[in-house]
Amino acid sequence: MTSNGIDDRIDVRGPRFGAALTAVVLAVVLIGGSGWLLACQALVFAVGAVAGVQRSPYAWLFRRAVRPRLSAPTAFEDPGPPRFAQSVGLFFALVGLAGFALGVQWLAFAATAAALAAAFLNAAFGYCLGCEMYLLLRRAAG
Repeated sequence: MTSNGIDDRIDVRGPRFGAALTAVVLAVVLIGGSGWLLACQALVFAVGAVAGVQRSPYAWLFRRAVRPRLSAPTAFEDPGPPRFAQSVGLFFALVGLAGFALGVQWLAFAATAAALAAAFLNAAFGYCLGCEMYLLLRRAAG
C-alpha cells in the first residue's frame, strides 16, 4: 500500500503478458533486422520505466482485451521490480538501436537477443531477470 492508503499492487499476469508480447516483437526484430521495430519496443519500455509498468501500452492491452476474459487475480506484486525491469529492457533496446544506427549489426543483434532471452524467461517461466536484479540491488543497498 502507498502512504495514501491506495493499493498499487499489480496482477502478476499483466507483466507476464507484456513479456510475451515483448518476446514476439524482439524475435521479429532478430528475424527481420528492423531497427524501427526495436525503436517501437524501446518506446514501450520507456513508458513502462517512466510512467510505471501499469501504464504501458501492453498493460493497457492486457486490461482491455485479456483481463476481462480471465478469472479474478489471485496473486499480486509490487510494481517496483517490473518497472526496474522495463528500465533494463530499455537499456538493451537502446544499445541495440545504437548498433543499428552505427551499422554494428553484431551489437544490435546481441543486445536484442539478450532482451529477448529475458522476456522469454518471464513469459514462459515467470522468472523476471530485471525484477531479480532489482531485489539484489535493494538488498545490497541495505
